[in-house]
Amino acid sequence: MTSVAAGMLGQVLLMLTAVAAALLTSSRWRSRVSGILCALLAGAGVVTGALALFGGRGSLTIPTALPLDPLVLSPDRLGGLVMLVVSVVGLLASLFGIGSARVASASRTAWVSMAVFLFGMQLVPAATDVVSFLLFWEIMTLGSTALLLAHHATRGTVASALVWYSAMSQLSFFFVVAGFAVLAGVTGGTGFAALATLDPASWQASLAFVLLLLGFGGKAELVPLHVWVPRVLPEAPGHVAAAMSGAMVNIGVYGALLVCVRLLPNGPAWWGVLVMALGAVSALYGILQASVASNLKVLLAYSTTENMGLVFLGLGASVLLRGDHATGAADAALLAALLLMVSHAAFKATLFLGAGAVARSTGEMNLDRLGGLGSRMPWTAAAFGAAALGAAALPVTGGFVAEWMLLQALVHGSRVGGEVVSVTASVAMPLAVAVIALTAGLALLTFVKAYGIAFLARPRSVKAKQAREVPVIMRVPLAIGAILVVGLGLLPGPLAEALASALGPAFRPDVRTIGLAGIDARGIDVVLDPTTLLALAAVLLVPVLMAVLASARRHPTRVSPLPWAGGGSRLRPRMQYTATSYAEPLVRVFDDVLRPTRDVEVTHVGESRYLVERVHVEQSVSDVIETRLYRPVLILAQRFGVRARRAQNGSIHRYLSYSFLALLVVLIVVSL
Repeated sequence: MTSVAAGMLGQVLLMLTAVAAALLTSSRWRSRVSGILCALLAGAGVVTGALALFGGRGSLTIPTALPLDPLVLSPDRLGGLVMLVVSVVGLLASLFGIGSARVASASRTAWVSMAVFLFGMQLVPAATDVVSFLLFWEIMTLGSTALLLAHHATRGTVASALVWYSAMSQLSFFFVVAGFAVLAGVTGGTGFAALATLDPASWQASLAFVLLLLGFGGKAELVPLHVWVPRVLPEAPGHVAAAMSGAMVNIGVYGALLVCVRLLPNGPAWWGVLVMALGAVSALYGILQASVASNLKVLLAYSTTENMGLVFLGLGASVLLRGDHATGAADAALLAALLLMVSHAAFKATLFLGAGAVARSTGEMNLDRLGGLGSRMPWTAAAFGAAALGAAALPVTGGFVAEWMLLQALVHGSRVGGEVVSVTASVAMPLAVAVIALTAGLALLTFVKAYGIAFLARPRSVKAKQAREVPVIMRVPLAIGAILVVGLGLLPGPLAEALASALGPAFRPDVRTIGLAGIDARGIDVVLDPTTLLALAAVLLVPVLMAVLASARRHPTRVSPLPWAGGGSRLRPRMQYTATSYAEPLVRVFDDVLRPTRDVEVTHVGESRYLVERVHVEQSVSDVIETRLYRPVLILAQRFGVRARRAQNGSIHRYLSYSFLALLVVLIVVSL
């Protein structure tokens, strides 16, 4: 048995052990034992994924009682990369869960579901045929659903979120099954090798591509199948939200990569345009909603939609450019999409773990009621700050390297060898650059708001004033996540080499010099060097920091009121920006897109019309896609259901008439 096969067998055994431990261990020790076993399960996935990524081969055969061929699990390099990424996130989430799991999160259902969820995620990329892929896909979905179900008794809002998640998950699953069914029906096989023989120029290939794109896009939280995201992730505990947003969405990305790179490569240009359009809309809509959100977890949830939109934007650009024979630009765009996927997993998992730490210490997720956490929770503040830098795509983080590569691929993708490519690519590339520029600016504003108001502003509630740092077992994954965010930006060369190798021997951009002089991917010159930026930042920041420290020592902070302030006090929380007021200009600018609702209540003094005692302003921003698309459909379905009840009035004569009409229809169809 090879090392890869042994690793997958170890994952199976560790999953069964973790399930048994969660069922049999007492409540006092359950979180510790189950958390450690889930961490070991994720660790086995890390080892197996790394072995597959760097060339290890092996297969695990699972016999079935059905009249089907045995299920074969054998991850290739790309599958190994995704298994490695989701397993690292699962490892951090499991360690964090040991200290954060309480009551419902520490129940038997929660820890059994956590083990099943991690197991399904890790083995989806190892599937080599449709049946095993769909099996582990459903195991992953059912595990995550049960994780949410474990909290329905403690919070009433979980039930509504669970309904939305289940409905959208099954809708995505339907699209995936339908897409694979089209491919299998035409090729006559269920193995991925057989499916890859279909001609991409056929109409069946186009139908399957659209169906699979919708299915995988739904799992990757793309618009318009994202409506479960702002409902589910705020209800999930921090470690569960980190696993879902940092790892599970990558399974959707893997499915899209499987289609575009393995099963249906070299597709027509409109495939790339479709993927780019879906990614651009998701990126813009996600970051707009995140920028105006006042709930920290809702902000992070919509940010995931934005980041996944950028990943699909790079993937679509790769498909479009490859169709125009701009191979170097296509390779760079695809490499940028992988970099975005990996960097997003690191910083988003850390951000959600940080949000979980804040929730555990304060019980608050409303930014308008937080503040002052930087001094009271320094470890959490440092980790969240590093991850926020990555989410804002600032230098010395993996997010910056990924977005810069994507920009370079798009900018240089309009020309190949001095000749202009097709009109479609020439129009699409500048528009995509504009989308990235706008999302980058809004992302910077969003995370300045999130970090500044939650950690740097003055506390706005008693819970924020009394916050305490989380236990050590929870600080460790936070620190590891922050190190990964910065490390991915400091070592872009080795990272790009590893990601390039995951795409196979046909994908060979020259990434050896990315850490020194950029990347030369068959004609694309990336002149910005992250290492040089780091040195430049150090040269500029070190003198500033030294001057600030020297000034702080010479002029200590005053604690008494200033004598020249007219008897006034120092800055109070009510004098500072809230998350709502900070985002107010954006709400006004994008009013037609966000459609906010405002309620102003003025309380007068006594009977006076002129003296005001209190003014209460409340503003909310709903999900336009949900209210304008899904709500009307649900209302229409409900009305149809009410009217359909009239057909069931208990009359046996009417039921016999229905049966007779159905028989006539069947006979007519058969005769035709």
